[in-house]
Amino acid sequence: MQQALKQEIRELLDQRNGILLAHNYMRDEVQEIADITGDSLALSQEAARTDKDLIVFCGVHFMAESAAILAPDKTVLLPRLDAGCPMADMITADELVRFKAEHPGVPVVTYVNSSADVKAVSDICCTSANALKVVDSLPDQEIIFTPDRNLGQYVARFSTKTFHFWNGYCPTHERLKADNITKLKEEYPEALFVCHPECNPAVVALADHVCSTTGMYDFCRKSTARQFIIGTEAGILYRLRRENPGKEFVIASPALICPNMKLTSLEDILAALTTMRPVVSVPEAVRVPAKKALDRMLAVPRD
Repeated sequence: MQQALKQEIRELLDQRNGILLAHNYMRDEVQEIADITGDSLALSQEAARTDKDLIVFCGVHFMAESAAILAPDKTVLLPRLDAGCPMADMITADELVRFKAEHPGVPVVTYVNSSADVKAVSDICCTSANALKVVDSLPDQEIIFTPDRNLGQYVARFSTKTFHFWNGYCPTHERLKADNITKLKEEYPEALFVCHPECNPAVVALADHVCSTTGMYDFCRKSTARQFIIGTEAGILYRLRRENPGKEFVIASPALICPNMKLTSLEDILAALTTMRPVVSVPEAVRVPAKKALDRMLAVPRD
């Protein structure tokens, strides 16, 4: 049954000159059929680079918005329009504008895990991988960091700047507790604990390595360790295990499952390709300033 679905999806993608992008947290079978898997920003950049007319984005709503911001000439489909992000929903553009008024003249650094409306009233965006570089690129001594307090607190450990944090967080990563890690480290004494900076500070303090999802793939591939405790959404295990058949990966908690990331099924993808809906677009009045915040981030030099 799945094989027939996959074949039909691939045929429709060819007919419609489309590309299928899947986030690292998607279901295994969705990642398996995707043209490209990756983190949210990397996928949006791929959307902007592709010569395809149609982008089917298997992720959550803010990711499809980012693709529409960077690739306004293409049609962007989000197979499940109800696939949202609780952290992105923890702040609105109006709330950010009011917060900015409390700290006049202080630049806003906004995590890409945010709505287009919020990006549009921000000065610069960041990812979990480049957040410190983005913060350091600004001449200002004070920073408003939104919406993820945990990522912001992690970055603040390496910065001399003053941070004003918005009180947002990822509920999935927040469910991981330090007790989970100490017990697993006793059970797997040779394992390295690798976690995402969206985890709370008590968990991050126990990590052998803290990085983005893309960073986890690189770190685990290059490491000589044979066992890893993984502190991020369980969807990442698919590619980790595929790329490292001789290594063992243990999810840090069974609670590390994002229900929104698991909504999209092969049936949803087929339905989207058949009906060419739902389409995600961003009004120009929002898209232009939001793109400016993304472009400023992309202009920050890499290593």
